[in-house]
Amino acid sequence: MLDVIGFGALNLDKIIYVDKIPKPDEEGYVRSISYCPGGSAANTIVGLARLGLKTGYIGKVGDDEEGKILLEDLRNEKVDISLVKKCSGRSGVAYIFVDAKGIRTSIVDPGVNDTIGIEDIDFDYVKKSKFLHLTSFISKLSNKSFLTQKKIVEEVPNVEISFDPGQLYAEKGMEELGSIIKRSKVILPSKKEIELLTGCEYKAGSKILLEKGAEIVAVKLGEKGCYVTDGKEEYHIPAENVEVVDTTGAGDAFCAGFLYGLVKNKDIYECGKLGNFVASKCITKSGAREGLPRLSDLRGIKTFSSDIQP
Repeated sequence: MLDVIGFGALNLDKIIYVDKIPKPDEEGYVRSISYCPGGSAANTIVGLARLGLKTGYIGKVGDDEEGKILLEDLRNEKVDISLVKKCSGRSGVAYIFVDAKGIRTSIVDPGVNDTIGIEDIDFDYVKKSKFLHLTSFISKLSNKSFLTQKKIVEEVPNVEISFDPGQLYAEKGMEELGSIIKRSKVILPSKKEIELLTGCEYKAGSKILLEKGAEIVAVKLGEKGCYVTDGKEEYHIPAENVEVVDTTGAGDAFCAGFLYGLVKNKDIYECGKLGNFVASKCITKSGAREGLPRLSDLRGIKTFSSDIQP
């Protein structure tokens, strides 16, 4: 039995380090370039695998060099890739620009990511997992993969759902995402995403998502940490104080820490602390995965009530 299966875009991150991220009519220069496997759900699944959980992935890659790199990396991370399909076409690529302060922006070529259909899913495989972690697809040229996510949620009623909507799905609105929200054990948006999705500031927005059926909402607040609530308890948990190198993948890393806590039956405060910790490790290194911690790194994390800030 797998602990967590990821289902979202699978991309090769081509990270371009620049002196600054230019505004319109401005110029900058490239300091260096690196290639790193990425994709929101994939980053989270790799984070969970490094923490010792049994993980799998649902996705699609093209018959190109990028696809070979993505598959080989998941194998090396001990992720079950039996449901990652290979087909003709381009694999997903994210062009990520990171400035000298570690701030990032990105442009994504989805490639074959948006072509995953029901025929690509082994429902019996998914039903044997504890959690299904969903993240966004581009869904501009095709909604096929998004519609497949909505269908799979209906077909695996005994599997817990975790949902990291990202800005692209937040833009779809409450009605489009309603069936996923209703089934979600936890929703993990950023502050910007929850405000975009609900039209309210993040605390009021969290209440709306709970009313729509989510059991837990964990809002990623960047350098301010996170806000977590289940409708009965709520906490603001400050971020870890670290030197930032690159914020790429910080939100995905937070999801890995939070989900690890849920799988291990931790309370929502402990899950938030774990999320912050894993995210803090991620941003001290370049790329979305280089800084992801191992299980041994979690020893000594404080999750006691005296650390709680209202």
